[in-house]
Amino acid sequence: MKERQSLTTSLIVLISGCFLLGEYVFPNLQSQLALFYGGNYSNGYFPGVSTGQWYRLLTVALTHAGWLHLIFNMLALYSIGTPIENFLGRVRYSIIFLGSLIAASVGASGAIYGLFGSLFVIGKKSGANYQNITGVIIVNLLITFTVPGIDWRAHLGGLVAGVVITYPLMFRRRT
Repeated sequence: MKERQSLTTSLIVLISGCFLLGEYVFPNLQSQLALFYGGNYSNGYFPGVSTGQWYRLLTVALTHAGWLHLIFNMLALYSIGTPIENFLGRVRYSIIFLGSLIAASVGASGAIYGLFGSLFVIGKKSGANYQNITGVIIVNLLITFTVPGIDWRAHLGGLVAGVVITYPLMFRRRT
């Protein structure tokens, strides 16, 4: 019997594929998928969503600011998404990923930080050594606040969302 491909692997293929399409086939794809386009979104106005393009709350996960951004996000997605998916199952994993993405839709990394928060909760609630993920979160937050051009709202929003969404999901773990 053929084993079903993991959702994490499917997400990596989808996200990477969209990046490649934007880089080599459709040069305007990033602006069509991003949460905002043009102008300054710091005033709370998101051209696109405010005009009914709600799909941008999800498609922002398909946008990346270059190869390094994509590679680090996909490495993080594979490294932490796989164990979360295996531990909680596909449905709960999807809830965490999508919930974190929507809560942190300012940037593509919001869902990844949601998975960081989720892994922290899983470690703490299951009695595992969660100090390792705490160190990874701290290092990533330091990068967030020291490297110019990184949107801290997406990272913190995703992290908080991942924690908040995962807590109730831990009460009924997949058997």
